[in-house]
Amino acid sequence: MRDPSPTHDEATEPYRWRWLILVVMLAAEVMDLLDASIVNVAGPALEESLGMGTVGLQWVIGGYALALGAGLVLGGRLGDRYGRRRMFLTGLTAFTAGSLLCALAPDTGSLIVFRLLQGTAGAMLLPQGLGLLRENFAGSELTKVFGIFGPVLGLGGIIGPVLGGFLVEGDLFGLGWRSVFLVNLPVGIAALAVAAKFVPKKAGDRTVRVDLAGAGLVAASCALLVLPLNQGQEDGWPLWTWLSMAASAVGFALFALQQRRTAAAGREPLLTPGLLRKPAFTVGLGGIALFFGGLVGTQLVLTLFLQIGRHFTAGDAGLGNLPLAVGTAIGGAVSGAVLADRIGRAVLQIGPLVQLAGAALLWFELDGLSSASFSVWSVTPGVAVSGVGAGMVIAPLFSFILAAVDDREIGSASGVLSAVQSIGGSVGVAVFGSVFFARAAAGDFTRGFQHALIAQACLLVAFLAVTFLLPRKGRPEDEQHGVTGDAPSDVQHAAV
Repeated sequence: MRDPSPTHDEATEPYRWRWLILVVMLAAEVMDLLDASIVNVAGPALEESLGMGTVGLQWVIGGYALALGAGLVLGGRLGDRYGRRRMFLTGLTAFTAGSLLCALAPDTGSLIVFRLLQGTAGAMLLPQGLGLLRENFAGSELTKVFGIFGPVLGLGGIIGPVLGGFLVEGDLFGLGWRSVFLVNLPVGIAALAVAAKFVPKKAGDRTVRVDLAGAGLVAASCALLVLPLNQGQEDGWPLWTWLSMAASAVGFALFALQQRRTAAAGREPLLTPGLLRKPAFTVGLGGIALFFGGLVGTQLVLTLFLQIGRHFTAGDAGLGNLPLAVGTAIGGAVSGAVLADRIGRAVLQIGPLVQLAGAALLWFELDGLSSASFSVWSVTPGVAVSGVGAGMVIAPLFSFILAAVDDREIGSASGVLSAVQSIGGSVGVAVFGSVFFARAAAGDFTRGFQHALIAQACLLVAFLAVTFLLPRKGRPEDEQHGVTGDAPSDVQHAAV
């Protein structure tokens, strides 16, 4: 019986339905971006419905990013071996099913498990997207594709908290917080139908070996790091939390050693060992973790402060994130269109300084607040300035790190950077959530927010120090897009 799925020979004329491939890729990426941020405004609703505590909320939000980051590099390898179409359809099916399971979750434990499932499915799904686009687009068309990608994904990241707030507050059909997961179902089912019919079939390379031992070490090390950070505050930081974090550091060191030995034995590692011998790349990994840990953690604390500390509705709290989103968009536009090419690496140093100025402004705005006079406009200037600084960094950060990487290493490097970004976000949720709730438990929400700003300032200073070790110029745009080499497997997703 003939396989009904289309095939496409790269040597022939361009595939007729290639623009539909872009549509389903964007749908998958937007689903991921929504799920990464849409739950932020559902905290009080989850507490009321499931009796969820602060630790449970941190796991629901950060667990998704943890599973996504821990599996991204493995997901890319599976696509190489079994074919990108097959892994894309498998990941999209699992992601959509995971969204339904989250919506049906009867208790906190189940919801956390289903969120981890969603993140794992996302790790199988997302690395295939850009590979499929590169297989079906070339030259000027590929440039147009990435020109569409950026704004659409940026919009997805912005509307997550706003849409989440609308759905929770609207309580459509009495679904409450469950609707933030159900919104994925129609998108996922439609994307599956289109992808199954129009994404061309291309066999994978069965000679590619999948390093399951390395993948297991990464997953275990990530869990050993995030578990105590989430649980430690509530348990009073017992001995096991410190032992777990120490074991995590040992696990990551063992992973680096195992990757070198795997390559030396002639097998294919998850991470190209040569990358670990590039100082600019290794310190860049630290910079990615520091920056996104602070950014994601602070955004969560802003939402928690508005909802729990100032009793905003979910919808109003979602709208309260707009100054940050708008500021980020402005900073990204200025950085990408004006500064990055002219002043090089210095843009990565100006950005955190602007963020520090925004954090200082926000601190003084919080100091002058009273419950009676508070509105979202009271903190808009500080939040917006912080957003401008963040946008200045997000746009060029990955290109400056990838400038230290050889063309043949870009695929592996960008997958690792994306993974570290997700894991850093998960750690940020755990750390900043714990810092905020340590003061919020005593009813001092303003001081909890200010303590989170101190934590952000420490991370920004550390990131600023790291930037001096990065290359002075970013990677040329055509090389990032794979015109002269292998394209990053997930840089566009990570940089939004």
